[in-house]
Amino acid sequence: MIIVGEKINTSRPGMGEAVEQRNRALIVRTALDQAQAGADYIDVNAGTFPKDEAVHLCWLVETVQSELDLPLCLDSPNPEALSEGMKRHNGAPMINSISLEEDRFKAVLPIVASQPCEVVALCMGRASMPTTVEDRVEVGKELVAKLMEAGISAERIYVDPLIQPVSVDVQMGIAALGAIREIMKAFPGVKTICGLSNVSYGLPERRLINRSFLALAMSYGLSAAILDPMDRRLMGTLLAVDMLLGRDEYCEKFIEAYQEGRIVEA
Repeated sequence: MIIVGEKINTSRPGMGEAVEQRNRALIVRTALDQAQAGADYIDVNAGTFPKDEAVHLCWLVETVQSELDLPLCLDSPNPEALSEGMKRHNGAPMINSISLEEDRFKAVLPIVASQPCEVVALCMGRASMPTTVEDRVEVGKELVAKLMEAGISAERIYVDPLIQPVSVDVQMGIAALGAIREIMKAFPGVKTICGLSNVSYGLPERRLINRSFLALAMSYGLSAAILDPMDRRLMGTLLAVDMLLGRDEYCEKFIEAYQEGRIVEA
């Protein structure tokens, strides 16, 4: 299970101010804490500064990678910000994201095809959000085909089925789960990813809902999630489910995390 640490996002409390004031110590500490908790990628997002997003994203890339030898997830719909961020990134980043929206696809495709990177492909159609399993799979199929035609291998593609709040429509959870299962069946080598906390938006006890949905999504084949690795109950669920699904040989990752105090009972 691939973990993308979500906490360096200027929409989160205190992060916008930290980026604007160039609070390097806070950004580095947040990145290091997530890495120690088990993150494989660190998400960096400066989307609340649309006029200066590229400048802020580049500063985040340079600041985090000056102290941490992990790849980053460059999280932006802004082609300029993605392009400039990639120039400053050491190694292959994850680019979040591309979709079938015509202007976005045309602008982002040359960027992700220009150098090695992982690509998050949102199941967003040309004009509307998907509502059914079939909608998501149809968009995912077209995105995967177009990306592979551009020379991006299946192993570098992460399809995001777009997790929508169950508070808006209680069927959104099962629709996303079905899409994860069908996408993993249809496209050998392709991975699936989601922004986990979207599912619980607007509801109480969000962490409980997030943990429960993560366990279900993993059982349907989810490959990666953008989440808070500092949530030890969430990470405990993730590691326990990974083990129970036979993905943790000799239970080593679970035992190691327990011995290091990185997980607690759910």
